[in-house]
Amino acid sequence: MKTFIAISLLSLAASAAQAKDIVDTAVAAGSFKTLATALQAAGLVDTLKGPGPFTVFAPTDAAFAKVPKADLDALLKDKAKLTAVLTYHVVPGKVMAKDVKSGKVKTVQGSELTVSTSGGVMVDNAKVTATDIAADNGVIHVIDSVIMPK
Repeated sequence: MKTFIAISLLSLAASAAQAKDIVDTAVAAGSFKTLATALQAAGLVDTLKGPGPFTVFAPTDAAFAKVPKADLDALLKDKAKLTAVLTYHVVPGKVMAKDVKSGKVKTVQGSELTVSTSGGVMVDNAKVTATDIAADNGVIHVIDSVIMPK
């Protein structure tokens, strides 16, 4: 039993010492459960665990709660549409808050989203509520709404 406890503690210490990628960082935050479920349903977990770097505009569980349940359920079942929506929240590269500028930004999905910086930072119609949550393969900026590709 002592050996098992010692091994468990060593493996826990080793995993804590490892840097966290975008997915692990979001999961650890605790307020992105719906996003994590959606990433899994779309098959994007491995991509966002990849080398990046990525900038993710991450909707919280409260942001996903604004989407009508029937619409969200349908989206989670449509892998192609779900992938398009989720990759619309991702920008290639690591863009920290101090480097954000107003204008159009190309997403991993291929469309452009609009960033505005007057009166707080907005990404399309979503307000950025927290910035610069660093991960070893990019950065997360928290948004209060799910944004949809045009």
